[in-house]
Amino acid sequence: MASKVAGNAKRNGRRPLLGERLLELRKRHNWTLKDVSRRTGVSVATLSKVERNKMSLTYDKMLQVAEGLKLTLAELVAPPPVRPTARRSIARRKDGLLQLTPNYEYIYLSPDLSNKRMIPILTRIKTRTIEKFGPLIRHSGEEFIYVLEGEIMVHTDHYEPTRIKAGEGVYIDSTMGHAFLSVSKKDALVLGICSSEDPHHADKLRSLFAKRQRK
Repeated sequence: MASKVAGNAKRNGRRPLLGERLLELRKRHNWTLKDVSRRTGVSVATLSKVERNKMSLTYDKMLQVAEGLKLTLAELVAPPPVRPTARRSIARRKDGLLQLTPNYEYIYLSPDLSNKRMIPILTRIKTRTIEKFGPLIRHSGEEFIYVLEGEIMVHTDHYEPTRIKAGEGVYIDSTMGHAFLSVSKKDALVLGICSSEDPHHADKLRSLFAKRQRK
């Protein structure tokens, strides 16, 4: 049933949602919702809504789920690649993993590859004020953000807010608190690359954000 859901989504040309990926993983391992809840600390009600695409998970909550299921972030959002060597992944937007949050609409590109040293994310930025955004985000590694459409305001620790236009980018140390806001009429669209020399970068992010979530 789970494979049929994911297969239908692909045949219909629609991006698979996080809920469909989670359902596929759960059915493949014969986990009940209670099993997943016990492993991850996320309530059965929340998991059920995610699977039915009634709600999404924040990035740190998704990392918490991955840690509880003993998976990397890549393994949570997609099955492992069929061939572990000579890796290649065509990043078509319709095949990316869609995740909706209050501030951002993420599309995780090339989700079929695990243990990536670069995590490419196409992001639609919706929030326009730092008050509405909330606390700045911090995680390990570095990232590069390139503006494709609109303009953004970059807020970080240690630096004054900076305006970045389409065709421009910003490279930051991700351990600094940071937030990206849209300052154009329409939501800004950016391509982000989160990177680390550690091939298990996703695992480190998962652990860090899981601890942060429990505080």
